[in-house]
Amino acid sequence: MPNRCVVHNSRLELSSDLDKAISNFDSHTQILGDAERNVIKVVTIHGRTYAIKSFKIPNIINQIAYRFFRKSKAERSYVYANKLLELGIETPFPVAYKINATPLLFKKSYYVSELVKSDLTYRELTLDFNIPDHESILRAFTRFTYKLHEKGINFLDHSPGNTLIKRKGDAYEFYLVDLNRMEFGEMDFETRIKNFSRLTIHKSMIEIMSNEYVKCSGEEEAIVFNLMWRYTREFQHQFYRKIRIKKRVFFWKKKYRDRVSESPI
Repeated sequence: MPNRCVVHNSRLELSSDLDKAISNFDSHTQILGDAERNVIKVVTIHGRTYAIKSFKIPNIINQIAYRFFRKSKAERSYVYANKLLELGIETPFPVAYKINATPLLFKKSYYVSELVKSDLTYRELTLDFNIPDHESILRAFTRFTYKLHEKGINFLDHSPGNTLIKRKGDAYEFYLVDLNRMEFGEMDFETRIKNFSRLTIHKSMIEIMSNEYVKCSGEEEAIVFNLMWRYTREFQHQFYRKIRIKKRVFFWKKKYRDRVSESPI
């Protein structure tokens, strides 16, 4: 490796500008999203707008793994974005990725894509049921997900914030983002239905999506709904269980630190 910047063949003329923009990542002020784990910043180069995603430095074990054995999240995002476009699935155009590493350890990685200005994300559908075309979008999204499955795309992070939605008259365009976890290949029925498990906690939305998926697949509606709802509840149970465990660990760590700080020297 250790440090390298890969730029899409169609954007090679931007190589030096992109490398400079990534190197100056901390100085860019326009942040996209909540920046909880990884930070996305918006930059303009020669009149076009790009999103640069900075992945946080992994723990020491993963620094070794990413240095020698695994592709970085940035590289996977770039590779998968190109593959999606080849398969006819929309995603913000992959422009470049950059990796910073030492001879022994992986450090930072960055993924650059063109910025897509969307009307909403799937997340809004879970929060606002008064969106006028709410059901139409949900059904179109389900048909889009069926298309993914038919093309052998298992988007492992198929979750509320990872699909951008653009209205095009009476139709909709869907763009996948946060691409570093994907599998490609034929998907069996249960894997397809499980792919909906992260999307919503609302039974009414599951009813609509399962109904539309039946129209696409020809499967029996009761089977699709029951399985989709079961996987949704299982995911929610596991999700909140992890949160409870993290809170307990945090509580006991804090209690231990407080006790140590109060101990006499």
